[in-house]
Amino acid sequence: MFQSKKKVAFLCLACIFAAASAAVFFSCKSKAQKVREKTYEYNQEQLVKVLNKEDISEETRFAVIKNIAQNMLSQKDYPNLILFLSEWVENHPDDQYNAYWLLVTANAYLEMDSNPLAEYYFERIINNYNDLMITTNSGEKVSVHFMSLQHLVQISQTPANKISYFNQLITRFPDKVKITELYVRLALEYEKEGEWNLALKAFRQFLAQDDASTIRIPDLPNAYANAREFVDFYNTSKFWTFETLDDLVAAIKQAISTNNPGLLDNYKSRVNFFNISWRQDENTSNPQATFSAGTYMRGNRVRFSDTLDEISTPTEAYLRTWGWSNSKVWYFYFRKINFPVDPKVHGRWEWAGVYYGDKM
Repeated sequence: MFQSKKKVAFLCLACIFAAASAAVFFSCKSKAQKVREKTYEYNQEQLVKVLNKEDISEETRFAVIKNIAQNMLSQKDYPNLILFLSEWVENHPDDQYNAYWLLVTANAYLEMDSNPLAEYYFERIINNYNDLMITTNSGEKVSVHFMSLQHLVQISQTPANKISYFNQLITRFPDKVKITELYVRLALEYEKEGEWNLALKAFRQFLAQDDASTIRIPDLPNAYANAREFVDFYNTSKFWTFETLDDLVAAIKQAISTNNPGLLDNYKSRVNFFNISWRQDENTSNPQATFSAGTYMRGNRVRFSDTLDEISTPTEAYLRTWGWSNSKVWYFYFRKINFPVDPKVHGRWEWAGVYYGDKM
């Protein structure tokens, strides 16, 4: 019993000591924090006093404002940083470094996840201020306009705006960007805007680059294949297309029923026709130059389903056939053409490929 009481007393003392130690620790931490805050406030006040001097030189003024801003950045005091710099620009319209102050302001908004406001300030820089070369901490001289445009192409959600940004990067800073990648990104933004002729032009510019077929763009893994298909499709006569799906299916069935391999081959698409298994990706195979349905049709009685497969949609359709020499079952794949750049073919149908075997 006595030992138990001693143990309890010891534990109580230990807890009291721990609590006291924690209090001392947090007290010291609080004092250190207060010292840092006072030092920060004092430094800022001294910098503001220097800034307010009437005889301050332009170079000194730039250094002082930059130090004030950097101190705020170190504290992650983004609201006051934005207020300080935006008021400075408004009250000193003749400051030759205003483009830089707005750049810092825009970056502060990025840190606050306020992309629309950041975009507003980046746009102000490129639209209302002359370009300015600044020296980074590493000693590299960088264009303020270039840095703004780099951010804009990443955060903007408006295709029309991104088109402008991409074009400016290509024309103004060709040595600082990956031209090949920008051309294909530009083409995709033109597509979103329905500017099909300009999209075609940008795709052609992309394909004309020496590294177009080898470039690796992480979020656009099939950039080259898609651009090549777009341009090649535009350049062909599209004689194999049909006005309606019913017309196309009827023609395919007629060629099979009459055992006419030449006629059947004539109906296949001449651009990116594929013949693959269900497990494969159509982008990994493009044997259209050598594929001939007739090769697997001769000497066999090929048949087809009366109706299209149940997985068919308003823009894609599948017809089950069987009796081929290589793989007994083929699914003919029909696709509604989405190609607004050529109104004559847009909305028509084509036989775009073959899937071997039964569906997975």
